[in-house]
Amino acid sequence: MDFEHDSQTEFWLYDLKVTVQKHPDRPLVCNHKIGQYFLVQGENLIFPEPYCSFPFYSLASMMPVFAAKQRPLQDSDWMGTDAVFACPDPHCGGQFLIERTEKRLFKHSETTGLPDGRTTPYWQK
Repeated sequence: MDFEHDSQTEFWLYDLKVTVQKHPDRPLVCNHKIGQYFLVQGENLIFPEPYCSFPFYSLASMMPVFAAKQRPLQDSDWMGTDAVFACPDPHCGGQFLIERTEKRLFKHSETTGLPDGRTTPYWQK
């Protein structure tokens, strides 16, 4: 993929799709539904209809991974190859496939809160 940009003012992030799967030998204990998914686009979590809920303990355990999965990586980085994460409940067979989908170019001035560098936020364009 082409990641050309002005490295002083712009950066790339991948969108992510997080899909619920099930470990073949363990039951689902938590409120996961196989096939349920949500999207990560920039800083936003998007829960498509008809999904209205998602267990927050599972979400909290994955949140630190999202920022790393969104960024361009070196080929040998495990973050680019390991894509299935387990539910934090040791008795639950819930698994979450984190896939990169689209890539988006962001401008620093549209994402920062620093007053002297701020322009119109990307979500308002």
